[in-house]
Amino acid sequence: MIHGVLNVYKEKGFTSHDVVAKLRGIVGQKKIGHTGTLDPDATGVLPVCLGKATKLCDMLTDKNKTYEAVLLLGITTDTQDTTGEILCEKDTNHLSEQKVIDCIRGYIGEYDQLPPMYSALKVNGRKLYELAREGKVVERKTRRVQIFDIDILEMNLPEVRMRVSCSKGTYIRTLCHDIGESLGVGGCMKSLVRTKVSRFCIEDAKTLDEIAVLKSEGRLSEYMIPVDEMFPTYQKVVMKEEYVSLAYNGNQFAGSCVDVIPSGQKVRVYDKENRFIGIYDYNEKENMFKIQKMFLDQKEIRG
Repeated sequence: MIHGVLNVYKEKGFTSHDVVAKLRGIVGQKKIGHTGTLDPDATGVLPVCLGKATKLCDMLTDKNKTYEAVLLLGITTDTQDTTGEILCEKDTNHLSEQKVIDCIRGYIGEYDQLPPMYSALKVNGRKLYELAREGKVVERKTRRVQIFDIDILEMNLPEVRMRVSCSKGTYIRTLCHDIGESLGVGGCMKSLVRTKVSRFCIEDAKTLDEIAVLKSEGRLSEYMIPVDEMFPTYQKVVMKEEYVSLAYNGNQFAGSCVDVIPSGQKVRVYDKENRFIGIYDYNEKENMFKIQKMFLDQKEIRG
């Protein structure tokens, strides 16, 4: 089985689940998961976890992301993008570029965003987009998101192309909608490309066809990020041989059980064969390590 994280370029027309399904066929293994959905019409970076790395999926969805989007002013749709039904059209000729710039830049920082009905969020066990397709609108709670920066790349009103760096859980469609509302003309998203997720950049992403070729050539491992390399800022510590069974079984252990006392709170723990065991939290006051996520399985230990 292959273990690691693959930087996939999701092409237009594929859902994130489509990518996973196709990768299972290419790689020949079932244990694969993605790290956060992209709309079918969106393209760009989709980190995909294989094998033991699937334990990373929830950790990678928490990472900050960067997008390039085209905002279309003057049109409001039910999906908040141009694939939806037009609900309202308004004239934008009175808008000045400076007014649009000032409004967009005003969204930098934290704000409470209302998730769109056409999203994968669940309410009472059902996905919002399923309810939306039935013509239902349900109450949703706003979520605090953070826009770290917005760079305006091109402006040709009523369209604005911009680069958005944001926190997890941010809907760029909704940001476009909200900007349009603030300007009094409405707005929606015309296109979206995710250019970065954590360390994964669009320049290094591979399409499914390219991944299939790499697999056939036996070179796929060259493009896989090993699980432990996903935590480059965590200090590496090695278990002393007489205590390694504590880590193998996911138990907490004292600082005397490792080769060096770490300077940080989170560490990567290895055995003397340099096998990555897992991520541990280190409590300096108690001088104790507690498991956060185990990555070494029992077959490797016996094997």
